[in-house]
Amino acid sequence: MASALVSAESIAATIESFTSLDQSGDRVAMNDLARRLGKEQPALLQAAARIRAEHGDAVGEAAVFYATLVWAMFDRACGDRLPRLLPQNIEDAQKIIDAELGPLADAPLGERVAPGVKDRQPHLVAKLVELIAEDVKENAIPEATAAIIFPPTQMAVEAFDAAVSGRRPGQTIKPVVREEPKIGRNDPCPCGSGKKYKRCHGSGAEA
Repeated sequence: MASALVSAESIAATIESFTSLDQSGDRVAMNDLARRLGKEQPALLQAAARIRAEHGDAVGEAAVFYATLVWAMFDRACGDRLPRLLPQNIEDAQKIIDAELGPLADAPLGERVAPGVKDRQPHLVAKLVELIAEDVKENAIPEATAAIIFPPTQMAVEAFDAAVSGRRPGQTIKPVVREEPKIGRNDPCPCGSGKKYKRCHGSGAEA
């Protein structure tokens, strides 16, 4: 299996980038990031949209932010190796998180961490616990909102971890690289006829 561990360095760089983006108020860059997420990870956004539909805009926005943050951390760490999550990836990850968090329902919020996810992504999970605690302390989000969005945030971690490691592969989204160079219409036909490609096997009417 490929390593899916997101390093502390990747996490710190992602947080720094998000902080800089937020402080700059660069709406163009923010919109570009949102468009890229929508194009590359539609199933992840759909999962966040369901939270919005069930709990309202404020909770939905917090869910989208944390889902985006998790994606950005994996994206920085994995680059072209990061697959597109499919609905089945989301569903499978959710089942695992629900099962692991079940016994922790009455624990303090910061301790409601799925053990498997914590073992596989210790740096990332530790940072999420820290960030959510800060948001609650600074009244950026109510604790009730944090309690709603923390499980699906862990679901995103589980889904990406499984997809990158190959435990539950997602869909490859890196560009397909040609093994052979593209033949121009005016290039000699590779069949050796001496004709231009467009007059030979590129005409669509070759004998």
